[in-house]
Amino acid sequence: MSKTVSIAVLVSGGGTNLQALINAQNKGVIKSGNIKLVVSNNADAYALKRAQKANIDTAVVLKKECVDQLDFEARIIKYLEEYNIDLIVLAGFMSILSESFTKRYSNRIINVHPSLIPSFCGKGFYGLRVHEAALKKGVKVTGATVHFVNEIPDGGEIIMQKAVNIKDDDTPQTLQKRVMRLAEWKILPAAVEQVSKEIIS
Repeated sequence: MSKTVSIAVLVSGGGTNLQALINAQNKGVIKSGNIKLVVSNNADAYALKRAQKANIDTAVVLKKECVDQLDFEARIIKYLEEYNIDLIVLAGFMSILSESFTKRYSNRIINVHPSLIPSFCGKGFYGLRVHEAALKKGVKVTGATVHFVNEIPDGGEIIMQKAVNIKDDDTPQTLQKRVMRLAEWKILPAAVEQVSKEIIS
């Protein structure tokens, strides 16, 4: 039995990207890593139910119960250490992590962003806002990017990208769904496998 990388997925909402990871693990697309823990900063996140259905341990850390960002991150770190986590995947995690946190886990945190970085990324660009901006600008091609996380929002090294064509009648909602289906749900599991393999070797 070769060693597998212990993965924690950080979530805030519905958990569609988490589901893509769980499915990929079940299908053997992710074989060098194993999702051990799902941490949410939202007690009502549907992602927690998805994790429980897949028999993955969950934890909730609420910002309003913490003194400050440092305390918030310290509580998350406590869980990460308890589960000996090697790789952290941000899957729709709506909280910017501090420089001290990202440095602590340098090249061990990856994120999926719903555009082709460096377009439509950085502070304030998340969720539907990204797709609204792409449509407003009139670009013909968008997509998704998986990148390492550092102290600059969406500023870490790019691991994988996949392009998605924009249609004339797209709304932010239809575009968001297509980018998820054709790009995010494909490259996030592939990147998790790639990075897990690198960590093992």
